[in-house]
Amino acid sequence: MSETTATEQVRRRPRDRRQAIEAAAAVLFAERGYHRVAMQDVADRVGITAAALYRHFENKYDLFREVALGLVAGLDAATADVPSMTDPSPVAAREALDALLDAIAGASIGMRATGGIYRWESRYLHPDDRRAVRDAFAALRARIAEPARVLRPELDGATSDLAALAALSAIASVTTHRTAIPVAPLRTLVDDAAARVLARVALGAPGPGEEPDAPALPRRRKDQLTQAGIALFAERGYHEVRLEDIASAVGLTPSGVYRHFGGKADILLTACARASAALDAAAEEALGCDEPRQALGILEDAYIRFAVEDRDLMDVYFADVGALEAEDQRRLRRVQRAHVDDWVELLLRVRPELEPREARCLVHAGFNVVADLAVALRHSPTPVARAWIAPVLEAVLGV
Repeated sequence: MSETTATEQVRRRPRDRRQAIEAAAAVLFAERGYHRVAMQDVADRVGITAAALYRHFENKYDLFREVALGLVAGLDAATADVPSMTDPSPVAAREALDALLDAIAGASIGMRATGGIYRWESRYLHPDDRRAVRDAFAALRARIAEPARVLRPELDGATSDLAALAALSAIASVTTHRTAIPVAPLRTLVDDAAARVLARVALGAPGPGEEPDAPALPRRRKDQLTQAGIALFAERGYHEVRLEDIASAVGLTPSGVYRHFGGKADILLTACARASAALDAAAEEALGCDEPRQALGILEDAYIRFAVEDRDLMDVYFADVGALEAEDQRRLRRVQRAHVDDWVELLLRVRPELEPREARCLVHAGFNVVADLAVALRHSPTPVARAWIAPVLEAVLGV
């Protein structure tokens, strides 16, 4: 047998090279965000040259698109073996629903390190690709809504779709945090949370109200710039917004911005500080309350109010922290973790049978559901949206 030469070994490409590239890129995009990943970073992670990477993908967006659509395909594949409902009985519906939720939970946990791409980075997909992802999730919600309506025939189509969205969001929350918990109990925890949502969601989806008035423009220029920056960051993502865009939104030249901020990052930092101050104020009030259920209710109400009334700020606070300088980022991450700790402490007082890590997972699930429903109900009157979301959050937490 002739000995394989080193040159032949180098020229040989593994059959799964493309899959290895996509897997490495998915982790990097989830960890750092789309804009902070270079093709060379992916090549280094896989252990190949950048030139070899470009043989598989034309550019970074091409790779990002394949990763995003590939994750959707993973959810579709996980539920492919769950048969469609042919028997409209409640027993068959319960079996189908349980199987669907469990399959989705298993797949979501399997992509825990990468699934966060959908939460924040999907803003950077081109419109056609974003629509493909949206359509895929709509089809998944429809599969969940079908057995849910058999079990709760009083639900109309719009309400069952919202309920399915909330159930999916509770499961998808596993991709938004890194709480150390074994797979089996985590899977059961989010399965049960999703099932509670579907069982307890209120009747009647909130309809659209009158178009809300645009928020009043603050009088101070610094506040105007902050408000404009928040709106633009939430719409496009921090890296897609130029300082010129923010200046133009308030009728200033870029040089005028520098009288108030050192740059775009300072505007983001100011926005994040505003968000953390609002959440801290609610936590301080809640922790000063002696009755645990009432205290948790204070946190719930404040968080829902924040999500519904200041949705752009909430998006920016959680999506764009990674764009800050390392020290600012670490400081804000500590603040965010402290806020979660406050929720966990109060939830454990209300549900002492939970383990701390279980409570932490449920808190993150609640955050995720509130954020997603705030987007889905953005055209509903604010009081109606808040009232509709509140029992869903309580269902997720199990209180």
